[in-house]
Amino acid sequence: MKIVNKNVISPVLKWAGGKRQLLETLVPLLPKHYSIYCEPFVGGGALLFALQPQLACINDNNHELMRVYVVIKNNVDALIDRLKKFQKDKEHFYEVRSWDRNQDTYNCLSDVEKAARIIYLNKTCFNGLFRVNASGEFNVPYGSYANPNIVNEPLLRAVSSYLNEAEIEICAGDYAKILNKLPENAFVYLDPPYDPVSTTASFTSYTKDGFSREEQIRLRQYCDELNKRGIKFMLSNSATDFICKQYAKYNIEIISAKRLVGADASRRGKIKEVIVRNYG
Repeated sequence: MKIVNKNVISPVLKWAGGKRQLLETLVPLLPKHYSIYCEPFVGGGALLFALQPQLACINDNNHELMRVYVVIKNNVDALIDRLKKFQKDKEHFYEVRSWDRNQDTYNCLSDVEKAARIIYLNKTCFNGLFRVNASGEFNVPYGSYANPNIVNEPLLRAVSSYLNEAEIEICAGDYAKILNKLPENAFVYLDPPYDPVSTTASFTSYTKDGFSREEQIRLRQYCDELNKRGIKFMLSNSATDFICKQYAKYNIEIISAKRLVGADASRRGKIKEVIVRNYG
């Protein structure tokens, strides 16, 4: 399957672990034939938007993120109007960031307001990082950009058109729910929070619950189930000994990937990643 319209549709959000830089590596490794594309950890959706499958199921455990996709699909005009009202200064940033400190007030906001807030914070916070604290509150500092592109109207409208023209199921929650209902001829691309390469490198704060090694093992067990059901999958992760041992019986390739998002600039750069497939 070739990449189409890659200059028109791209990720709306900058997302840690995003695959935009790896598309030319990943796309040739995809199976040639499948009925439905499934991405249980969709994040910024770089591979989804590059492929633009006509039948797909996307999911993420980050409910704020998945709300953005639902609003882009169903109410893009109101979303664009709300984004235009945000200001680019530091004081306004911290005011908007504080909206989730009072959950009673935050819960009264409309889905459009919540989605616009996430896009605004993503475009103006430090290094485009999405991170929450133990209470689930967004806690990334201001990014001090000269002129952040808060309202990319052509991109938002292009993504909205795709999500409406194709048959895309948008889910939010545990990945197991969508894996359990996939047909035999589906294809699954799994891009979970990565296993940390060191004790100080762990970053799984896209949700307040994180993603432990126990979760990595659980995911591998689900991959084993997919394999037994004859469902093809491809998985990306860091090339730690732990991950390589987990998937030792599958087709493994080690690649170099450029990390673009992270709190410490000195740790961004080339890292070793593993691509796991249960097909040739």
